[in-house]
Amino acid sequence: MQKYVMGFQEVDEDDLLLVGGKGLNLAKLAKVPGIRVPEGFCVTTNAYKRMVEGNSSAAELMERLAALESSDADEIRLLSEKLRKAIESTEIPVEIEQEIADSFEQQGSKFTYAVRSSATAEDLPTASFAGQQDSYLNIHGKGQLLRHIRKCWASLFTERAVVYRIQNDFDHQKVHLSVVVQQMVFPQASGILFTADPVTSNRKVVSIDASFGLGEALVSGIVSADNYKVRERQIIQKTVSVKKLAVYPSDSGGTEQREVPLEQREQQALSDEQILALEGIGRKIEAHFGQPQDIEWCLVDESIYIVQSRPITTLYPLPETSDGKYRLYLSVGHQQMMTEPINPLGMSFFVFLSNYNLTQAGGRLFMDLSPELASVTGRAIIVSSLGSNDPLMKDALTNFMKRKPPFSKGKRMYKLGNELFTWRFPVELLKLYRKNDRRLASQLINYNEASIRSLEWRIQTVSGDGLFEFIEEDQEQLKKEIYNQESFGAIMVGIYAVNWLNKQMEKWLGEKNVADTLSQSVAHNVTSEMGLELLDVADVVRNYPEVQAYFEHPRKETFFEDLEKMHGGAAVSAALKEYLEKYGMRCAGEIDITKTRWSEDPTILVPVILGNIKNFEPQAHAAKVAEGKRKAKQKEQELLERLAKLPWGERKIKQTKHMIGLLQNFLGYREYPKFNFIKRYFLYKQALMKEAVLLCEKGGIQTPQDVYYLSFEEFRDAVNGKNIDQQVIEKRKADYRYYEKLKAPRLMTSEGEEIFGSYQMDKLPSGAIPGIAVSSGIVEGRARVILKMEDAHIEPGDILVTAFTDPSWTPLFISLSGLVTEVGGRMTHGAVIAREYGLPAVVGVMDATKTIKDGQKIRINGSEGYVEVLEKQTEKSAIQ
Repeated sequence: MQKYVMGFQEVDEDDLLLVGGKGLNLAKLAKVPGIRVPEGFCVTTNAYKRMVEGNSSAAELMERLAALESSDADEIRLLSEKLRKAIESTEIPVEIEQEIADSFEQQGSKFTYAVRSSATAEDLPTASFAGQQDSYLNIHGKGQLLRHIRKCWASLFTERAVVYRIQNDFDHQKVHLSVVVQQMVFPQASGILFTADPVTSNRKVVSIDASFGLGEALVSGIVSADNYKVRERQIIQKTVSVKKLAVYPSDSGGTEQREVPLEQREQQALSDEQILALEGIGRKIEAHFGQPQDIEWCLVDESIYIVQSRPITTLYPLPETSDGKYRLYLSVGHQQMMTEPINPLGMSFFVFLSNYNLTQAGGRLFMDLSPELASVTGRAIIVSSLGSNDPLMKDALTNFMKRKPPFSKGKRMYKLGNELFTWRFPVELLKLYRKNDRRLASQLINYNEASIRSLEWRIQTVSGDGLFEFIEEDQEQLKKEIYNQESFGAIMVGIYAVNWLNKQMEKWLGEKNVADTLSQSVAHNVTSEMGLELLDVADVVRNYPEVQAYFEHPRKETFFEDLEKMHGGAAVSAALKEYLEKYGMRCAGEIDITKTRWSEDPTILVPVILGNIKNFEPQAHAAKVAEGKRKAKQKEQELLERLAKLPWGERKIKQTKHMIGLLQNFLGYREYPKFNFIKRYFLYKQALMKEAVLLCEKGGIQTPQDVYYLSFEEFRDAVNGKNIDQQVIEKRKADYRYYEKLKAPRLMTSEGEEIFGSYQMDKLPSGAIPGIAVSSGIVEGRARVILKMEDAHIEPGDILVTAFTDPSWTPLFISLSGLVTEVGGRMTHGAVIAREYGLPAVVGVMDATKTIKDGQKIRINGSEGYVEVLEKQTEKSAIQ
C-alpha cells in the first residue's frame, strides 16, 4: 500500500525519494536528542505522482518542457505558467485528502502551519535546490492547508526551478515533490547559521545571521541582519545592523511586515549566550550529518528550534591530510595553467612526474607550503617564486603571513637530492651564459626526439603487467630528460636574458618590455611553430570548396573516411595527418592524460582551420615569421643605436648584444620540455587504452574510458585480474561532474579558508579591471568569451577572454588581436606565445569570463596590465 503521508518519526534513512531532501533532513533532526524541531509530517511524493498521473494536461506540458534549452526563456515562461495553473486546479484524490486530514487532526487543528516544498533532488551533497520551490507560513485550517499543498506542488515549475534543472541536467519528470507540513513557531528572532564561514570557507568559523521576527525578512532582503562569527566557543566578530523592519505572522493568516520599535533597532538580535548556544547546536548538527551545514533556526521563548538544515554545496573540499596540523596549500593547477579537475588516472601520471609532495582536493592537486613557510629562508624563496608566476598568489601569501600562522617544520615540499639541485648546477648556468651556444637547443631537441622514437618502438613489445612496469621505469628516464642540467639551465638563462633586457632598457632608455618585441619569431619554439603550421593546413583546405563545406559540420566518427570520398579530400587528409603526426598528442588540459587528444578527435581543430582560411591570405605562415624577425631585428638595431649615445655606450652595447643572443638562442626552447613529456604521455595512453579495451571485452569494466576513473595502481590491479567495483567508478564520475562546477582557490588552509590576493588599483583608470601585463601593446576589439577551444569562431580584431590557456590554444592566437585570461604569469605558455606573436595580453584577471560579456567591446593594455569595458554586448554577438 502506498504511503501518502508520513510523520517525522516514521521517516527512515532510505525514504529520500518519498519525502525529498528537506523532509528527510528534518526527520533525521527530529530524532537527535537535544535538537528541537517543530512537529510535523510529510505529504510524500506518491501523492504528487498520483496527482500528475491523473492530469493528462500536466503530463503533456511536462513533455514539451523537457525539449527546451535554458535559453528558451519565453517558451519556458509560457509552459511553466500553464503547468502551475493545471496543477493548482487539480482536485486532490479523496484517499490522499483523507490521509492529510487525519494527520492534520492528529497534529492539532488549533495550530497554524508552515507548508514547505521538498524536492527529491533537493539538499543533496552536490546540489541544492534551495529557494527553487515555494514555502507558505501561518496557514490556518484544513481547506487552506490543502490549497497550499497544491501550490507547493505547482511551484516545482516556477521559471527559476525549471531553468535550474535544465542547467544542472535534472530531468523534470524524474524530480518529484514532497510537502513538509510543520506546526508554526512564533519566534522573537530567527536566521541562518553556516557551520563554515560562507565568505572565507573556513570550517572552524561558524557564521550566524540574525534578525527579529521570522526569517523571511532575511530571505526577502528587506532587512540587513546582524552577523556573528564564532570560533571554538569564542565570538571573534560582531556586526550589529540597524533593523527597521521585521516579518511576523498575521492574525488573518500568512505574514506581514512591521516596524521594529526604535529602542530595539540597534540591539543585538541575540545575546552572547544565545550566540554561543547556537554555535553548539550547529556543530552538533554538522557532526550528525558529517559535513558543513546551512541551518535555518528560530528563537522561541529562549529555546532554539531548527526548521531546516541542508549541506553547503559551494564549499571547496579540504585537501587530504591526516596529521591535524595547520597547513597552507598552493594550487598546482594555477601554476600549470590548467584549473579544471583531473581524473584519477591523470592524477597518477602527474604525481609520477612531480618532485613535489602533493595532496588532492576537489579533483585538483595542491602543494603543501607549510614546511618551507616555517623558516625565514623558505618564506623568502616561496614569496619570490610566486611573484614571478602569479602576483595574486604573492599578494595573498604576503598578507596571510602577517598573521604569523602557526606552521611547524616537517617534510619539505621539494624532494631534495634531485640531480638538478647539486653544486654543479650554478657552474652549468655560468657556462651556458658565457658560451651562448646557438647549437645547444637543437642538440637537446635531437636527443629527446631520439629518446621518443626509441620509446615508440619499445612500448609496442610489452603488454599486461609488463606494460605498467615498463611505464614506471620510463618515468625515470623522462625525469632525467626534464631535469637535465643543460636543459633546465638553457631555460633559466633565456628567462634571465628577458628579465635583464626589460630591466636595463627601462633603466638606460626609459622603455618598458623591450623583450616582447625582441622575442618575436625566436627559434626552436615548438608551440608557436604548431600554430603557424596549422596555417599551412588551412592553405591546403582553402583550395577545395567541397571540403570547406564539409568542415562546417564534420562527423567525428567517420572524419577521415568522409574526406577520402570528396574532391581534394585525400590532399587535405594527408596534410592534416602529417600535422597530427607531429602535434596530435596535444589538447586543452593536456597535463591530464585522460583528455581527448587532437589525434583522437581531429574535428577539434576544424573551427580553427576555417578561421585561418577566413582571416588570412595564402602563405601567411612564412609572412608572419618574416614579419616577426623583421620587427625583432629592427628593435635590436634601434636599441643599439640609442645605447651608443649614452655614457659607457660601447660597454652597454656589448652586454645588450650578448643578452639578445641568449634570448634568441634559448627562450624558444622553454616550450620544448612540456612538448616532450606530453608526446611521451600520449604513447603511454595509446598502449594503456589497448589494455582498457581488453579489460572491457572481458567484462571488467563497462567502457574502455572507465579506466580514467582508476588510479594507475588500480588499473594495474584490474589488468592482473582484480575485480573492479563499478559503483566506485560511477561515484568518481559523479564527483568529477561536481568538481567541474567548483572554482579552485589559489591558496587555502587545512581549515578550508581560501586566501585571496588583490591588485593595487590606485594607478588604474576608473572602472578598469586589473591584471598582469605580459605582452606589450594596447588594442581594442570585440571580446570573445570562450571556455573550449572547439567552440571558438574568431573574426579579425577579436580579443580572446578565457579561464586559462595551455599550448593547445596556440593555433587560435594567430587570428586574435589580444588575449585575456584568469590565471597566468609573465613566463607561462600563453604569455610567451603572445609575445612571440606580438599579441597584447593581460593575464591573471580575476573572474574575467564572468565580468566580461561575450560581444562587449573592450580595450586591453598589455603594457600596464588592465582591461576596460568600452561598451555593452554588440548586437551581432547577442544574436549569435
